[in-house]
Amino acid sequence: MKYTAVNFVSTDIQDWQKDLLIAELADIGFDTFEDTEEGFAGYVPSANFDIQALETLLLSQVIDYHLDYQINDVKEENWNALWESNFNAIVVDETCYVRATFHDSKPSYIYEIVIDPKMSFGTGHHQTTSMMLSYILENNFQDKKVLDMGCGTGILAILASKKGAKSILAVDYDNICVDSVKENSDINGITNILSLLGSKEVITGQKFDTILANINRNILLDQMSTYANSLNADGELYLSGFYEQEDLPIIRKCCEDLSLTYVNHKVTDKWCAAKFIKK
Repeated sequence: MKYTAVNFVSTDIQDWQKDLLIAELADIGFDTFEDTEEGFAGYVPSANFDIQALETLLLSQVIDYHLDYQINDVKEENWNALWESNFNAIVVDETCYVRATFHDSKPSYIYEIVIDPKMSFGTGHHQTTSMMLSYILENNFQDKKVLDMGCGTGILAILASKKGAKSILAVDYDNICVDSVKENSDINGITNILSLLGSKEVITGQKFDTILANINRNILLDQMSTYANSLNADGELYLSGFYEQEDLPIIRKCCEDLSLTYVNHKVTDKWCAAKFIKK
C-alpha cells in the first residue's frame, strides 16, 4: 500500500492542541502518527488522501497557534521498516503484553496480544486504547456477548475474547480495519470475533451484554441512543476517545438522558475513558 506523509511544523502548538488535531486527522483517513523535532508527521493511505479535506480541517482547527505542513510520498518498500522502527511493545496494568509480530513472545504475562503493525490504528499505544484495555482487564467478560464499535485493529475485541467473552461483533466503517480484525484474530488464535463493515445501522435490533466504543465525542453522541437500545438490562458501556474537561460532562448528560448510569472514569494525559451501566 502506498502512503502519503504530511509533516506538520509548529513552534507554539500545545500538547492538548496536537492531540485534538491528531484525533481530527484520524477522522479524515490518517492512521499513523509520529513525533518529529519540529512537530509531528501524519501518514495516510495515498488513495484516501484528500487535500481539500485537510485544508478545511486546518482552517477550522488551527486556532491560537501557527502551523505549516509539507506533503511527501512514502516509498512503499520503506513502510514496514518505518513501522518496525517506531513500534514498541507495551504492557498494560502489568498483566497484558501487546506486541508486534516481529517482537519476541513473553509467556510470563497473563494475556498476550499480537498485532500486525501494517494495520496501524489501535495498537494500544494511544492513551484511549490503553485505558479501554485496562477497563477490560478489570471487569468481567466471561460468557458475555460483546460489541466493539470503531474496532480498528480489533485489539479490544481480542482481549475481550481472551477474557472469556462468548462472542464479539467488531464494527468499523473502514475496510482496512475489517480485514485487520480478521488477520489479527487469526494471529492470536481467536475464532469468535465477527468483523463487519458499517456503522450504527449494522447493530440495529441486536442486543449485547457489553459495548466497547473508542471513537470520538461527536460520533459517540450520534450513536449513543443506538448503544442504549442495544444493551441488555444491567449491560455495561465503555466509552473513550474524548477529553475529560471538555467532553465528559456532555457525554454523561447524554448517557443519563438514555438511562445509562455513570460508574467511573479514567484519565491519561487529558484523554478520558468512562464506564456506564444500563438501568
